[in-house]
Amino acid sequence: MSALTASAVRLRLDLAYDGAGFAGWSRQPALRTVQGELEAALALVLREPEGSIRLTVAGRTDAGVHAIGQVAHVDLSQEQWMLVQSTRRSEPYEQALGAEASLVRRLNGIAGRAADLVVREVSLAPDGFDARFSALWRRYEYRIADAEAQRDPRRRGHTLWHTGSLDLEAMRAASAPLTGLHDFAAFCKPREGATTIRTLHDYTWRRDDDGVLVATVRADAFCHSMVRALVGSAVAVGLGRLDADRLVEIRDDAARTNDFPVSPAHGLSLVEVNYPDAEHLASRAEQTRARRDAERADDEERARSRTDRQIDPQASVD
Repeated sequence: MSALTASAVRLRLDLAYDGAGFAGWSRQPALRTVQGELEAALALVLREPEGSIRLTVAGRTDAGVHAIGQVAHVDLSQEQWMLVQSTRRSEPYEQALGAEASLVRRLNGIAGRAADLVVREVSLAPDGFDARFSALWRRYEYRIADAEAQRDPRRRGHTLWHTGSLDLEAMRAASAPLTGLHDFAAFCKPREGATTIRTLHDYTWRRDDDGVLVATVRADAFCHSMVRALVGSAVAVGLGRLDADRLVEIRDDAARTNDFPVSPAHGLSLVEVNYPDAEHLASRAEQTRARRDAERADDEERARSRTDRQIDPQASVD
């Protein structure tokens, strides 16, 4: 449904998944994706044609990226919601469950058969809730077991194993100055029509009890591959291959660089999406949409300016 009407019911879905078996979140033809699996499961439960149900997600994770705190929403008509409720009453086991808990069980029985996707909770969304635009921030973690860490084979699918020894203090010194409201084009794969202006609230590094390096990266939103590029730049600093001060220069240049590689996806997990109180959900969504539109226009103007300078290096920029 493209818009929420007075007769529609919006459901919030809290999700977790192991990204190894998925080609990312976003639906893609002939590929297994988180969105595709969930939408197909919802269509089956609602007795609708496959492809007729659409989810909106808080953050579109890339192929191989994991999540323990993903959030999405789906809009159902009153007739579809009544079907969910009536189906629950038709089976004795379901009678003790509410409609939301029953839907969780059924979705996990369909979409979670491979045990790498779990619907943790389904709830009626408060008025004004939008999984994407109402969010205040998203928080990711990236795990690296370097030469100083104890390696747990059970976590090898969620931790990057690095043969070198990384300088934690150098990585901290390089990462902290990157925070704030900036254009992070240097750390993003470009997507047509997508802004690269973001507010990076936190970017910190620590070692856990096993000596594993854990990056915590929190921002209002992330552009494509941004977290993995930020991690890759810090790893280059930790190996002594890049000066710490260079990261701010790279960010301010707002252009892709070959100074560091993008880190592999499997070390990255979306761990939390934060929302305001119910009374502020609608205003937050409206504010986010307006800001994204303005930032997108700024991005387009900067892109034109960069092109003009490439054509004529003496061209002035207002």
